[in-house]
Amino acid sequence: MTPISRIDQLDHDPERNCASLAHMSSLVLACLDAVQARSVVEVGALAGDLTDVLADWAQGCGARVCAVDPSPHEDLLSLARDRPEVKLVQKMSIKALAEIDLPDVVILDGDHNYYTVISELRVISQRASGADLPLILFHDVCWPHARRDDYYDIESIPPEYRHKMVGDRGGLLPQEPGFSSDAGLPFPKSAEREGGPRNGVLTGIEDFIAESDRLRLAVVPAFYGFGVLWHQDAPWASGLQTVIEPWDANPVLAALESNRLEHLARSHSRLMQLARQEAVLDRLLGSSAFEVAERLSKARARAGVATSQSLVSKDEIRRALGR
Repeated sequence: MTPISRIDQLDHDPERNCASLAHMSSLVLACLDAVQARSVVEVGALAGDLTDVLADWAQGCGARVCAVDPSPHEDLLSLARDRPEVKLVQKMSIKALAEIDLPDVVILDGDHNYYTVISELRVISQRASGADLPLILFHDVCWPHARRDDYYDIESIPPEYRHKMVGDRGGLLPQEPGFSSDAGLPFPKSAEREGGPRNGVLTGIEDFIAESDRLRLAVVPAFYGFGVLWHQDAPWASGLQTVIEPWDANPVLAALESNRLEHLARSHSRLMQLARQEAVLDRLLGSSAFEVAERLSKARARAGVATSQSLVSKDEIRRALGR
């Protein structure tokens, strides 16, 4: 089991959004052990938070890890240099999956949009279908990207698969299919509307399953959603199902995740409101008109002139801003 304290202290998650699949690493490792995996490909390794955990696991059982990311963080580059268990492939996922040795397990956590996900799955199934299909693990199969595309580079997506993006016009809120202009979590590269055809990670997985036979999908509704896809005739299917079934669509986890996301969105909205207020106060501190008014107010006070209202001073504003 991965120590909770190690995950809680991820340097790449200072606001504790829990955006890394590393937060689900205990369940990820349980799945790897259930299928007796000895090779894993992680698509979308980014800064290497989960890769680091996988490297420790691989070292303990003689396995190998391939991290795929076209634009790796320096920490992932360092990890690949220092850990012999880890091989780094700096290519786009669809191309990489067509070329690398097919592993026992594929973790798909790269570009969170319909086109990329269904293309990745089709490439994998073309190389190993039926009971030979690797175990496939996913991140972001729940809100916000289950039914809403997000694009790392929208120009790499065929035009017919693109959706108009939110941009800097607002943020995303749970239970809101559009976006809010003055609240919500910032996902500027996400589709402006949730739902509909060819939109979202889970939609892509479901459409792929519809093209195939005897595939089983489990969704663990925690930390943006952890998905597990396997062929029911795989020799390890029964053992995997024993591990994952208690977590699949668990209503308690779903309620906790809904509450967590609501608090995240509200907290971010409050922070944005405070930032706007701070910007206004900063303008006051730099305002020559405010400075003149403050001097006049002080002069009147020294002269004993009574006023119905007291003027806020620059010192009071600085104290309110914690300066």
